[in-house]
Amino acid sequence: MQFLLEYAPIILFFVAYKLKDIYVATAVAIAASVLAIAYAWFVSKKVSTMQWLSLAIIVVFGGATLLLHDETFIKWKPSALYAAFGLTLLFGKVVMKRDWIQAVFKQAQIDAPDAVWNKLTWAWIAFFAFMAVLNGYVASNFSLDTWVNFKVWWAMGLFLGFTIGNVAMLAKYMKESEPDAK
Repeated sequence: MQFLLEYAPIILFFVAYKLKDIYVATAVAIAASVLAIAYAWFVSKKVSTMQWLSLAIIVVFGGATLLLHDETFIKWKPSALYAAFGLTLLFGKVVMKRDWIQAVFKQAQIDAPDAVWNKLTWAWIAFFAFMAVLNGYVASNFSLDTWVNFKVWWAMGLFLGFTIGNVAMLAKYMKESEPDAK
């Protein structure tokens, strides 16, 4: 269900863009993001800081796109989001001396050494920086249609591939779940 909550706004954005235009798609993405946060709050009574940050950025950049009728803002929204995530991890690593990626993977019951979490955190910081720059490049140098396809298919594919690589690296540190007592 978490996957659906995270990716529904982008999928609905894509469908609305293909059926109508970037402005309808932007409004749909904002509404879907608000509904996803509301649903998460209703079900679990908690919303992560990253989810709130994502919502704030879509509302600000999407709102600017709609108010100013300028697609530039929504095209740069992913770069702002990637930069915010990367800077958040960097702040945690450098200032707070914590690997916040470890907290993200905590639910999977992974008991990896600190050196692994260190490498993983730096890898995510670099990946977010790469994605911010790549999105900016595509947004600045290609058509709106190309950018939308990049955002939905290529960016999601890169994230999926990078995440699978992370999971594969962490697989040997995953704890076996305890069998149910009878």
